[in-house]
Amino acid sequence: MAIAGVPRTIQARTPRGVFANEPFTNFGDPENARSMRRALDEVAVHLGSDYPLIIGGKRLRTTERIRSINPARPSQVVGVHQKAGVAQVDAAMTAALRAFDSWSKVPVEERASLLLGAADVIRKRKFEFMAWLTYEVGKNWAEADADVGETIDFLEFYAREALRLAAATTPIQYPGERNELLYIPLGVGAVIPPWNFPFAIMAGMTAASIVAGNSIILKPSSDAPTIAARFVEVLEEAGMPDGVVNFCPGSGATFGNAIVEHPKTRFIAFTGSRSVGLEIHLRAAQSQPGQIWIKRTILEMGGKDSILVAEDADLDAAVAGVAASAFGFSGQKCSAC
Repeated sequence: MAIAGVPRTIQARTPRGVFANEPFTNFGDPENARSMRRALDEVAVHLGSDYPLIIGGKRLRTTERIRSINPARPSQVVGVHQKAGVAQVDAAMTAALRAFDSWSKVPVEERASLLLGAADVIRKRKFEFMAWLTYEVGKNWAEADADVGETIDFLEFYAREALRLAAATTPIQYPGERNELLYIPLGVGAVIPPWNFPFAIMAGMTAASIVAGNSIILKPSSDAPTIAARFVEVLEEAGMPDGVVNFCPGSGATFGNAIVEHPKTRFIAFTGSRSVGLEIHLRAAQSQPGQIWIKRTILEMGGKDSILVAEDADLDAAVAGVAASAFGFSGQKCSAC
């Protein structure tokens, strides 16, 4: 059945086999190294490009800008982005609510197919996305490869999980009763990802939200909005209807807070610092005029991990693992030792 307002452009796909992590790229292979250098050269041509807000499928411009800078070369502008402010909040919410009305009724198979299609696009252009990560957040090739691979993993995994949950049945059926177990989407969510995994975490929180039938307002980190813009383009290429993901880079103190506090925001997915996460939790807990539900928050906040080395372990391997965990990407990840 066609759903009003939703173009049927999503190619039908089903998951291939059981879930398996995307394999790492071996840069010791000269051909892979050449492909990476070629991607860096090709992406370099597009550095400094201008990116609009995307609200309800429309490309919009604002008076203020966010300049994404290569941290390894501060004179190099990676992308120039429109800066969403309080004036754009209602437009983004209206577009997301309109999309939710139809997207929430789309069969889960089609929503999962969107994610699988996006995974296919990224897999074919893996080196290109690695290059963007190298320029925008200074990742070395191996770290960029892991970020892109995890992005593909999230898309593949959440597509499968959505299909699994949709097939859930009630554990007990009593005679004379007809019991059903249904998972329903919540509404409009705010997705606020970090800069250190600007592809994987951003895409993971976005994919999990939309495959469940929600629509979102995506406010990427101001330090890494370009890779998020490129991801939204991938979703559009895969067939995402207008308004399901609204791309709105902006200040956390203005646009971010306004979205968190909006009475129509149903949930907030955030990854970042403890101080910002606690502020979001506090703001979301305060009921606003016209709000009819308690907002949900999913807050992944910073931390460092301990590693236990058993007495029968291979100590050389343990040392190498601890060193890689503690100092890979300068320790700037929540999986760091």
